[in-house]
Amino acid sequence: MLITDIKRVIEQVSRDKGIGFGVLVKALEEALRSAAKKKFGNKIDIEIQYSEEAGEFEVFQFKEVVEKVTEPEFQITLEEGRKLDPECEVGDSLGTKMDTTTFGRIAAQSAKQVIIQKLKLAERNAVYQNFIDREGEIINGIVQRVTRNEILVNLGHAEAVLPRREQIPGEVYRIRDRIRAYIMKVHDEPTGPQILLSRTHPEFLVHLFKTEVPEINEGIVTIVGAVREPGYRGKIAVRSSDPDIDPVGACVGVKGSRVQSVVQELRGEKIDIIPWHADPAKFVCNALAPAEISRVIIDEVNHSMEVVVPDSFLSIAIGKNGQNVRLASKLCGWHLDVESETRYNENIQRGYDSLMSLPGMSKPLADSLVKSGFFSIEDLAKVSVEELSEALKIPKEEAGRLIEHATAAAKAAAEKQAQPSQTNEEEEPLGEMKMPPEEISGE
Repeated sequence: MLITDIKRVIEQVSRDKGIGFGVLVKALEEALRSAAKKKFGNKIDIEIQYSEEAGEFEVFQFKEVVEKVTEPEFQITLEEGRKLDPECEVGDSLGTKMDTTTFGRIAAQSAKQVIIQKLKLAERNAVYQNFIDREGEIINGIVQRVTRNEILVNLGHAEAVLPRREQIPGEVYRIRDRIRAYIMKVHDEPTGPQILLSRTHPEFLVHLFKTEVPEINEGIVTIVGAVREPGYRGKIAVRSSDPDIDPVGACVGVKGSRVQSVVQELRGEKIDIIPWHADPAKFVCNALAPAEISRVIIDEVNHSMEVVVPDSFLSIAIGKNGQNVRLASKLCGWHLDVESETRYNENIQRGYDSLMSLPGMSKPLADSLVKSGFFSIEDLAKVSVEELSEALKIPKEEAGRLIEHATAAAKAAAEKQAQPSQTNEEEEPLGEMKMPPEEISGE
């Protein structure tokens, strides 16, 4: 089963398939071994060597030297053996070169199957090794097949999958279209490596800006964070290590050329470029632009912020379906609650009125409570006697009475608010719709 100029063939396959030369040699050796055993049985003792100089495989069969031959295919007499090696003795094993053309058609077919199997395995391993270190990169490919649930992408020596969940909403691809995507994950599956692509991952947005903005690759401008609602809106936070370089301007480019290239690749997705700030409150204000911010109240314990905006900017701050404030929350890492100045002032007044309703409360004392951060009876009910006494510089007995009155009033108010739902248990009361904790609530 010798192949003319087999070295050239192996080198060609190695280049075309991206498989190592040595891996292919081992595959062919295994194929010849399989062919020999198919022809002569499993008892045959053979050794296969590849001669790089001759450019061919040599198959040697080893036979045992015996006094009387009972199995001619596996034994030779001492007399025959000494023709090959004058010093051989009974019990020695002598090798003779085989003519592989005698293996037969069935054996050749078996060898072919082994070669195909080994090539597929070697090709899968080569693909995995080539791509496992490329996770997190952007790659270009050609659409090979489009199904309802995924797009198969030809990457040259490999095939990748772009699942529907990783496709930008509204995108339509046809066979032979060029496609650009982010290598999200490379799995080593039993059926072969699976390369998963994404066009919705936030890192896809980051890498697109790295491609368009030289200052990012040079390390002058850094993308601190990126969030997206694919196909609709994305936000990136940037900072500069050079005070003379405006990070936002560098990403926007002359007449918006750089950011527009990214927007076109993302099929019109709106991109907000936010200047990063070390102060969380200022960073949140930047992230909610173009809305103006009146004040920010920070709750360190719950890692949340109450953001107050002028009434005319409420819809801008929240965005369509809460999109702007939701993305700002994810980008900054804080839970944000946005409300208008009117609503905020109403709540402040309502809380002040609840303090004034407590027995023995005076206006100066209520003002002192507000200045100390206790804006309502609910705030007052949560504080300890020691903290209130220290904050207002009053005796602990007086602080205890204030907290006791506030706790009773808060409990009564809660029971009154819950009363409608208790009197009509058959109907579920209509309440205000709230977003999940990880999202943003805004009014």
